[in-house]
Amino acid sequence: MGGRITALDVLRGVAILGTLGTNIWIFTDPAGPAGFLAGASGAGEALLRMVSNGKFLALLSIMFGIGLALQHDSAVRRGQRWPGWYLWRSALLLFEGMLHFTLIFEFDVLMFYALVSVLVAFLVGRGSRVVWAWLAGAAVVHVAFVALLTVGLLAGAASIDGGGLVIDTSSWLAHARSRLDNVVALRAEAVFVLPLSTVLFLAGARLLRAGALEDSERGRRVQRRLMAWGLGLGLPLNVLTTLAGGAWFAVDRYLCAPLVAFGLLGGITALVHRMRESAGPLRRGVTAVGRSALTCYIAQNLIASVLCYRWGFDLVGRFGHLGVLFTVAMWLVVSSLLVVGASWWMNRFRRGPVEAVWHWAYVAPQRWIGPPAVLDVPSSRRAGSAAD
Repeated sequence: MGGRITALDVLRGVAILGTLGTNIWIFTDPAGPAGFLAGASGAGEALLRMVSNGKFLALLSIMFGIGLALQHDSAVRRGQRWPGWYLWRSALLLFEGMLHFTLIFEFDVLMFYALVSVLVAFLVGRGSRVVWAWLAGAAVVHVAFVALLTVGLLAGAASIDGGGLVIDTSSWLAHARSRLDNVVALRAEAVFVLPLSTVLFLAGARLLRAGALEDSERGRRVQRRLMAWGLGLGLPLNVLTTLAGGAWFAVDRYLCAPLVAFGLLGGITALVHRMRESAGPLRRGVTAVGRSALTCYIAQNLIASVLCYRWGFDLVGRFGHLGVLFTVAMWLVVSSLLVVGASWWMNRFRRGPVEAVWHWAYVAPQRWIGPPAVLDVPSSRRAGSAAD
């Protein structure tokens, strides 16, 4: 695949802005993360939360798997050793996630993305049987986790209401200290979703190989199937589990939402190909967000923190009583800043600011140690993806 895949940039941009749609409820809740975990105050708010809850984070995970597969294929074409220097990328991502968690946002996803990427890096080039075996095994473990948690919630033996979680936002330093004091509680979900992330990463890699992003008959066939399962089946189930109450939280967020994410992947890709000749300002802006996804992910959490928390402008203290209206307004404000800022930057530079620093950190040791090792790979392997 030569050049950038337009649909991939749009999908990343949608995933980043959609992830903000989930996180914005945390920033705008007067009780902070504990209030967000306590759940919606009514059916209307629950349905509004459902629009973004879980599905865009799942979409972002699928995109990460697709990106990993693209890097693997590029290394194979060049005859470079794999995973090789990719493991350094994972180490950098883990370090960046630790900084992001400590300094900016308590529900960082970069740390567990880094951990999962190491495992998937060793699997992505293996044959179909090996990949499907790992994918199925991780799916079974994940479903078992969800089932156990759901049984516990239904029986009243488990709780996700954030009781006892105290996050002090009176100052930036106090906020950072609160994250470290509550690191076990705040990182619990990251551990819980490791099997799910493995499934989504591997599924993303398999979908790339199946042509899910292609503007071809094969690609359109895959996109239709994704929409049928994700939107035709997953979306109605998502509505049902949302309205069923807090006891079905795990099924709603960790089973139904990822299923909807596959439908979004198919639907957005099909729409991008259908409208490829009419890219307006909004699509160009979303594409710019996707091209600078790492910068925008960190920036959205930093901007929302400054606007909402007491150590910043404390807009929650002033307007938090407006509830859903305030939350939606904050999402629109932060999203607009991201779209405008990313468009301005990407019109002038090749990479986003965080991506540029990250790329330098990735390349620098290679200059000292030497270029990646080149293997004697048969030309048939260099021409395409790993043989199944």
